Amino acid sequence: MSLIIDISDETSCLSDEHLQEIEKLLQFTAREEGVADQAEVSVTIVTNEEIQKINKEYRGKDCPTDVISFALEEEGEGEVEIIGTDLAPVLGDIIISVDKAKEQATEYGHTLMRELGFLTVHGFLHLLGYDHMTKEEEEEMFTKQKDLLDKYGLSRSS
Repeated sequence: MSLIIDISDETSCLSDEHLQEIEKLLQFTAREEGVADQAEVSVTIVTNEEIQKINKEYRGKDCPTDVISFALEEEGEGEVEIIGTDLAPVLGDIIISVDKAKEQATEYGHTLMRELGFLTVHGFLHLLGYDHMTKEEEEEMFTKQKDLLDKYGLSRSS
């Protein structure tokens, strides 16, 4: 089982090791969550300025945020249903602010890689349908994130 991952660092702030670790973490999470083989996901690393523009345009919030996910498989009103089970799903896009990741790593007292890992898993779980709109959903999603990160080796102290 393996994902098709497109990672783009528009900031040129992250090392190749950071980007490779993000890819490995996504592959691990996909295996743990039973994601279809050859499912596609993209990860884009941006600045606070860029994520603020995206946050304003798509969420109506004129401030930077740490991660935004755009799921492409959501079936909603006005969505076109694609028929054909042989196609691997295109899960969607994860956009991460490297500036916020650095700020939060410092604030929480862990490494940049731990924060990038948290944001990556958080965004990926959103693509898989997890959410945190209610207390129950939040507990389920945040427990899942912690368990995945711990199992992978990026625990809170990393």
